[in-house]
Amino acid sequence: VARRLSLRKHPECRSMAGGKAIEHLARTGNRQQHVFRLPMQQYRNCDFSFSGLQNLVNKVIIQKEKEEGIQEGEVLSCVKDIAAAAQHAVAAHIIQRTYRAMLFCIKNSILSSKNATLVVSGGVASNQYIRKGLQTLADANDFALLCPPPRLCTDNGVMIAWNGIERLRAGLGVLHSTDGIRYEPK
Repeated sequence: VARRLSLRKHPECRSMAGGKAIEHLARTGNRQQHVFRLPMQQYRNCDFSFSGLQNLVNKVIIQKEKEEGIQEGEVLSCVKDIAAAAQHAVAAHIIQRTYRAMLFCIKNSILSSKNATLVVSGGVASNQYIRKGLQTLADANDFALLCPPPRLCTDNGVMIAWNGIERLRAGLGVLHSTDGIRYEPK
């Protein structure tokens, strides 16, 4: 969505990654100007898919480009509203599917309903809007929410390394022997 909105050309977003630019612009956008149908509503499972949402956003962008008389690659005047609506739809989809997964785990005794924890990492956990929605979901269902600091959420390689270090510290099957192994954070 950030690429299609040409956010690298937006004066506030020139040096930002796409997800960060969407989040930044969405803060001052009106998400109610564009309402995107949530993906996969006909499926009552825990799967995620964003391709249908991407198509809906692209259709709105094309329509707005025609209305504003601009070419693809130029920045729309309503870019903040589209960013806010897209971010909200992504967050709602993630929250809805995560809630289903939480209920599934409790119903099937995969997780205890007491002291259950939701762990969110990777790029999605760096988005404060999504994180806030997941915190609300966790609080409403008596789950703890654990997220690494946002600065560690943008690089999946860092997340994999962090997981490895935590498993190594806990002695959970990373290596048979940790003798002679030294690890330090950067």
